[in-house]
Amino acid sequence: MHFAPDTDDILEFNVALANTDASGSRSNVDELTTIDELRELLVEHKFSGRIDYDPRELAQVREVRDELRRIWVLDRDPMVSAVNALFSQISVQPQLVRHDGLDWHLHATPDEAPLVDRLRVEIALALVDVIRVNEVDRLRVCAADDCAGLLVDLSRNRSKRFCSVRCGNRMNMVAYRERQTQIS
Repeated sequence: MHFAPDTDDILEFNVALANTDASGSRSNVDELTTIDELRELLVEHKFSGRIDYDPRELAQVREVRDELRRIWVLDRDPMVSAVNALFSQISVQPQLVRHDGLDWHLHATPDEAPLVDRLRVEIALALVDVIRVNEVDRLRVCAADDCAGLLVDLSRNRSKRFCSVRCGNRMNMVAYRERQTQIS
């Protein structure tokens, strides 16, 4: 599936943010408990604009993470309501911008808006694209039995089932062992 590059980027950021939760993290612990962990996540995904890096902002980002995890698993029509609710929380001012070596892309809030507002609107805009092209089924929960990680399947053949290579390998090993037991 080909979304706009900024939509792909924010969908991948959404997965990274959601999977800092203990239920989806590789370490099985919450990976967004410190300001340094927040900084690392935002730097890795090249977030620009105002970032306060304070305890209040960290708490707000964790709330957004929880909202995102709830929205990600909704069917299309309920997702529309959730996205509209996100938009209703924020004053949206769409504008095309270029920065940090990135080509033209959409920012919907001023750079000085609080990070939590910018995150909510970025999530909502990416989900709008997914909803409009009726590709909500590309937003998934990992198929591994013991993982609740989120994933976005951007492959052409819709074949991505696991949030990480680690989960895929683990489940392939389980399937292999089951086949070996049946052969014996």
